[in-house]
Amino acid sequence: MWVHESAISYLSRRRARPALIIAAMNGTQLYTRTGDDGYTGLLGEGRVAKYMPQPEAYGTVDEASAAIGIARAASLDERTRQLLLTVQRDLYKLMAELAATQQTAERFRSIDEARVSWLEQQTDSITALVVLPHEFVIPGDTLPGAYMDLARAIVRRAERIVVHLLHDGIIDNVELVRYLNRLSSLLFVLALHENALAGAAQVTLAKDLPA
Repeated sequence: MWVHESAISYLSRRRARPALIIAAMNGTQLYTRTGDDGYTGLLGEGRVAKYMPQPEAYGTVDEASAAIGIARAASLDERTRQLLLTVQRDLYKLMAELAATQQTAERFRSIDEARVSWLEQQTDSITALVVLPHEFVIPGDTLPGAYMDLARAIVRRAERIVVHLLHDGIIDNVELVRYLNRLSSLLFVLALHENALAGAAQVTLAKDLPA
């Protein structure tokens, strides 16, 4: 996650916007050495240890986006690939707000009720294409579906960490939690959709069925 650690430190000094990260870093070294002491800058005043809740939160969202990138690359559906790309761009903005201080968070706010509603609409649209199981399922019936499930599990972990920030008063935008929650649902139905496209009409259930 070199982009976020280096860029966040850079932006906190320059008061720039996340959209300027790549332009600002163009032509410079990819490392700054400013985090060698185990601390990283936020989007605003101050530095925190890299294991503190905010770096843990945006770092986990970064991990989720990387997993979604694998799922996007493996997807058999062009519509799904475009949908996941939009999600990854949303997550980039979501990370910026997680990395902001309470004083600057409003400047980096992009995830709102409208973005959550958009996710719900996409989920409903994909759900209409699949057969929902009535039992818990075991991931791994197809490679594209398994990648979706892996991304879903990481998103759920990110959600738990962001809930911690919300409950502790470090962030106040509940839409960040709602977005991650809805995203996990979208990835679940996308896994079913990819399984079906790959020829796995029946999912593997966690519960053993009588022979």
